[in-house]
Amino acid sequence: MPDQAQQQRREGFYDEIRPLNMAPLWEVLHDLITKEPKSRVRPALWRYDEIRPHIMASGDLITAKEAERRVLILENPGMPGEAKITTSLYAGLQLILPGEVAPAHRHTQSALRFVVEGNGAYTAVDGEKALMQPGDFVITPSWTWHDHGNDSAEPMVWLDGLDIPMITMFDASFVEKWGEDRQPIARPVGDSLARYGQGMLPDGYTAPTHTSPVFSYPYSRTRDALETMRRTEEWDPAQGLKLRYVNPVNGDHAIPTMATFMQLLPKGFAGVPYRATDAMVFSVVEGMGTVTIADETFSFGPRDHFVVPSWARYSLNADTDAVLFSFSDRPVQEKLDLWREQRGNG
Repeated sequence: MPDQAQQQRREGFYDEIRPLNMAPLWEVLHDLITKEPKSRVRPALWRYDEIRPHIMASGDLITAKEAERRVLILENPGMPGEAKITTSLYAGLQLILPGEVAPAHRHTQSALRFVVEGNGAYTAVDGEKALMQPGDFVITPSWTWHDHGNDSAEPMVWLDGLDIPMITMFDASFVEKWGEDRQPIARPVGDSLARYGQGMLPDGYTAPTHTSPVFSYPYSRTRDALETMRRTEEWDPAQGLKLRYVNPVNGDHAIPTMATFMQLLPKGFAGVPYRATDAMVFSVVEGMGTVTIADETFSFGPRDHFVVPSWARYSLNADTDAVLFSFSDRPVQEKLDLWREQRGNG
């Protein structure tokens, strides 16, 4: 530790360089480069039965058209007011009532939709509609036109996941409105899945972007795949059976900035502790169980949502067969050689 005279000399020096927009690295180095990830993200769980009345009440306050996107943000309690669920990701629950349309626009942020409640509403992406059922995973790639509508007789709620904080960090946000509520539909429902999602690609096809050309992944197909794995695969001691949504063109993540997964935990599953550098956002599709994150334990059921911070140990336990959807910023970390994981308490 410096003596008082030396400390005064240093503080005087800092005062001299501050008007020059300079600062001493040695005063903040240990906060900038930490021994392990140091995150403001806190573990949290949103119980759907508790928050659903508020989601529905928002429908009486503002229309989907007036709001443009009527969403209740899932704010991480460690970052109130910042519209973040993790340091790099945004999440919210969007409500579309019968007969409503959320107007067409496009933006540089990539988005995912994971259907929580309702049947038969749609999202349209670059001229193709996807009819939505619970458990479906739908992609809105960066800078693609999209609008949402509900021609069914019941409310529709889905989880929105976007890379908004990441794009903000790069100062790369752009948005443009179509000018009308709905964009023209140019292709039949299911066209992208039939064209690109059957283990084949059109001869001569060249991918225009890094995002999967399949933008709708039906839950029925995903669930069947999990059941097939149940009969033939060994269970991961931490994750159960876990599938990764992929881009069929190259086998990479379906969205270049967000990894998406679906996993099955059998009844009685007791996961070993696990941690990774990507903070994870979970949506419970089926079943009941508990998740222990660091020293906190949360019980979960269908349609609940929870978040696990970066490098926080967590373990999953299933009281019944449970199916969980999750997403994170893992693709970016992998591309930068930053991602790491650890099983057990070592």
